[in-house]
Formats: sequence, C-alpha cells, structure tokens
Amino acid sequence: MREFIGKKTTIKIDRPLGSVHPKYPDFIYPVNYGFVPDTKAPDGEEIDAYVLGVKESLDEFFGICIAIIHRTDDDDDKLVVVPEGTTFSDDDIRAATDFQEQFFTSEIIRS
Repeated sequence: MREFIGKKTTIKIDRPLGSVHPKYPDFIYPVNYGFVPDTKAPDGEEIDAYVLGVKESLDEFFGICIAIIHRTDDDDDKLVVVPEGTTFSDDDIRAATDFQEQFFTSEIIRS
C-alpha cells in the first residue's frame, strides 16, 4: 500500500460524513470514509481510506494520499487522503481518525 503515498487517487465514499454505521447505530462518521475502487487489501476487501480536510458529505473524492495508518493488531490498514496542498500532522491524523482507530494499535507511515 505504500505505493499510494504521494499519489493522487479516487476514493468512493460509502460512509459519508455524518452517516450512521450500518451495524452500530450510535456510531456516526465525523469524516468521509470509503475505499479505492478495484483494489484488494489483505482483509480481502477493497483498500479503505479516510478523507480528511473536507467538511461536507461526499460520494466520491479525488485527492492525495499523505499517509497510511498501519494497524499492528489487525490486517486492515487505511489510507489518509486529503485535498491537494493540504497538510496534516501525525497528531492531526490521530485526532481526526480516533473515533475508529481508538480500538486498534497502529502507526502512521509517511513513506
């Protein structure tokens, strides 16, 4: 997945900002969350991505992958994709994704 870092990519949003998780009705997405079409992650599904730096609900997004959240206790790493020209520190990424990543042990990979 490291090949995505620094590259522009399209994310299909299947859980837009403000949407309710399909299995957990008290879980509301504070960011747009989706996947890279036509890819395969180690968990057998398409590669997942957080879209940060966008304050409206989206169906699709084209942006730059600035990092990967590598889960050390799970096989479902996540891309971090942002609008071109936008930066986030590791602390900013952690804060924005903590709603879900708090349940896993991970590291942020930049290169």
